[in-house]
Amino acid sequence: MYSASTALLEALTEAGVEYIFANLGSDHPGILESIAEAKVAGRKIPTLVTSPHEMVAMSCAHGYAQVTGKAQAVIVHVECGTQNIGGAIHNAHKGRTPVFIFAGASPYTQEGELTGSRNEFIQWIQDVFDQRGIVREYMRYDNEFRTGVNIKQITHRAMQFAHTDPQGPVYLTGPREVMEEEVTPLKLHMDQWEPLPPTPMLQDAAEELVRDLMAAKRPLIITSYVGRKPDAVPELVKLAETLGVGVYQSVPSAMNFPADSPMHLGLQWNDKKQNEAIAAADLIVVLDSDVPWIQLFNKPTEGTKIWHLDVDPLKETMPLFYLPAQRRAKVHPTAALKQLNAIVANTKLDAAAVAARTAHFTAIHDAQQAVLRKAEAKPAGDVITVEYLMACLRKYVDKDTIIMDEAITNDRMVYEHLAPTEPGQIFTAGAGSLGWNGGAAVGAKMAAPDKFVINVTGDGSFMFSVPATVHWMARHCKAPFLQIVLNNRGWRAPKFSMLGVHPDGYGSKSNDLGTTFTEPADYAGIAAAAGGAKPFTVRHPDEIEAALADAVKTVKEEGRCAVLDVWLPHL
Repeated sequence: MYSASTALLEALTEAGVEYIFANLGSDHPGILESIAEAKVAGRKIPTLVTSPHEMVAMSCAHGYAQVTGKAQAVIVHVECGTQNIGGAIHNAHKGRTPVFIFAGASPYTQEGELTGSRNEFIQWIQDVFDQRGIVREYMRYDNEFRTGVNIKQITHRAMQFAHTDPQGPVYLTGPREVMEEEVTPLKLHMDQWEPLPPTPMLQDAAEELVRDLMAAKRPLIITSYVGRKPDAVPELVKLAETLGVGVYQSVPSAMNFPADSPMHLGLQWNDKKQNEAIAAADLIVVLDSDVPWIQLFNKPTEGTKIWHLDVDPLKETMPLFYLPAQRRAKVHPTAALKQLNAIVANTKLDAAAVAARTAHFTAIHDAQQAVLRKAEAKPAGDVITVEYLMACLRKYVDKDTIIMDEAITNDRMVYEHLAPTEPGQIFTAGAGSLGWNGGAAVGAKMAAPDKFVINVTGDGSFMFSVPATVHWMARHCKAPFLQIVLNNRGWRAPKFSMLGVHPDGYGSKSNDLGTTFTEPADYAGIAAAAGGAKPFTVRHPDEIEAALADAVKTVKEEGRCAVLDVWLPHL
């Protein structure tokens, strides 16, 4: 029988989905039957990957899409499974990452009227009034399959939304009766279901921006995630280095600009001070950034002209957001940057002005690099610094390396001292729900099996990631990666937030804030027990280089994960 479930699998195959990361339940008999039938018939369908926890399933799909740009599928169980991926859905939504999610729904008949009618007690308990409402605010598109006859059209429409900027997750549901329907096979023309094409700037606006960049004495570009579009990075480099424009990264979630470019002016997160480059700028282009600065501590000088270019400049799902920009454009970064470079190529430049700007920003860059290299010196005592650890790890980072970073309060050190230079070389979740890192590393390795995948995580975010599931899946999927756990025995972020509001309060003098792990788990041991990872516990600087060499060899030559539990000073 050609069922509605078969039509769904066929539509996902037509859409280029390679994997279905699944946590199955009583609402999926039609899906399971169709998968079994496809195997017998020899019909191509996406590979089903069992995920014992929904958070990891969604993070795997997230990491895969970050590396490839292609949405993969996640299947979860009714409203329970939907709620179990809540944090991961937030990450895909805020991180603008395409993911296709299908959740079953409790049957809507109970006396055997239709195939799939209720036959288990749990189907009454899991019935809710508005299952889609649980996640609607986070979705680019949500819908319910109400009949099997148009499942393929709805699936491809969902994929159009997922892959059209601003990208993000989509969510579809289908009750058992619908998914069991017998339907007539349908052939669609896939060229009718392409995502919307990239949007350039209006030509007049692009020409005005080029004139502004050339006229400015201290032009600055601030970006956070332009590198999610890897082909935009060389265009940004070309524009900045041709015109002598400084580039600053605010809370980067990708490799947006190479660390070794003389126009690279550094990074910022929750810095509670005025950034000198922002204060000195007489023109700022905010290019793909949600938080280019935090106004309470750090903002442009009054009168600075600001352009805001973004796939979503209004931040339509962000209740509070505004920038003092005089010009705005909703654009695809690659299309806009190519357009700007084409205008520059046909414009006579003031060579002296370009040289002056270039020299100014190069001097800032070189001074910053000297400070960073000095900080990487091996500690004289027995305390491990993140700077030294990342400098040692950097020896193993090349163009065939992918880094998945969820170090949180150590993010700056990871970015500054791993110093990524290649598009697609480093990613964060781009959002705020911890636990993305492990599943994302598995997904990244599945997307790029010939790449060396490194995951750097804090100990808190390691525990959020459901590590037993992560490492079971890594072994099961033959997706080994190197994991570095920055173990400071607690969560620093809540303490930092408290000190930001109450710097001299009672909490500033307390060591008992509910944020410390007085008896930390054996993180490397968890990975070893769950997935056969090789465990390392590193407590002294003298142990780092040998442990890294052994761990890298384990991943690259033995094809299994290695986990370094690196003890930092207690928070």
